[in-house]
Amino acid sequence: MEMADAIVKAACALGAGIAMGLGAIGPAIGEGNAVGKALEGMARQPEAAGDLRSTMILGCAITESTGIYSLVVALLLLFVF
Repeated sequence: MEMADAIVKAACALGAGIAMGLGAIGPAIGEGNAVGKALEGMARQPEAAGDLRSTMILGCAITESTGIYSLVVALLLLFVF
């Protein structure tokens, strides 16, 4: 019985690491792309910088929610099982 518990704990830790690793890739790429494109837009049209900045921040907040979901899954794997 103890060996099975150890295997389950190890699998949960491995799953939590994979969930965070893969769950962090999407937001990082998405936010980097959004910030880069917003900066290009601000450089080309400085008068629209305020609108671009607020839209970019809102988009980054929405994108970051997927990373937070993966954190929740990882915490559930670590502390519930």
